[in-house]
Amino acid sequence: MENVITAENMRLYYGEKEALHGINLAFPKNQITALLGPSGSGKSTFLRSLNRMNDLIPDVTITGSVKFEGQDIYSPKMDVVNLRKRVGMVFQQPNPFPFSVYDNVIYGLKLEGVKDKKLLDQRVEESLKQAAVWDETKDHLKESALSFSGGQQQRICIARVLAVQPDMILMDEPTSALDPVSSSKIEDTMLELKNDYTVAIVTHNMQQAARISDYSAFFLNGDLIETEATQQMFVNPVQEQTSDFLNGKFG
Repeated sequence: MENVITAENMRLYYGEKEALHGINLAFPKNQITALLGPSGSGKSTFLRSLNRMNDLIPDVTITGSVKFEGQDIYSPKMDVVNLRKRVGMVFQQPNPFPFSVYDNVIYGLKLEGVKDKKLLDQRVEESLKQAAVWDETKDHLKESALSFSGGQQQRICIARVLAVQPDMILMDEPTSALDPVSSSKIEDTMLELKNDYTVAIVTHNMQQAARISDYSAFFLNGDLIETEATQQMFVNPVQEQTSDFLNGKFG
């Protein structure tokens, strides 16, 4: 199976402190990979390393390699703006900009210099449909994105990522701030998205991982303990630490 991103012996340091210890993990194309583990295990830190969001944190050093389509994303030649377009991020808290729904969705396209109104209109409709929020927004595109519910705001944020047509979508606990109904809609959206995109999701919700992910990776104290097809890991984990975590003995 083709991999979109592959980390090899990736280590991350905050100053002198090593926070990620030699991570080896690949993300298969058109699959959902769940990153699991207790708080502080390194899963969100690792996720943010996949599109260089950790560049924004002072005194972070990364060694080893993270390859996107065969190119090391930490190479000096890497265009970071283009990387973040092609590997988009959805955050834990819905974070729409204080603009209209329409202007939120076209934000990345405008940055690219796209001015064709017909193309912008088309991309807005396509993206909102893919994010399963078109029906709620189609008659309110000029209204503030902040006037919608939390679940709708999160799907508008997903549409904003989709509008620039990324290859991969990173999701950092995208449903943890949402009610169960909204969470279910986001899960349904993710299952649809994997037809066209590769998805990596950090989640604390074991049931969510079991429902939507194809592969799971279990992190603990900055180590990748185990990675496996989700069904296999949940039924028959190889490592005792994984079993203890999945059975609620810690977390």
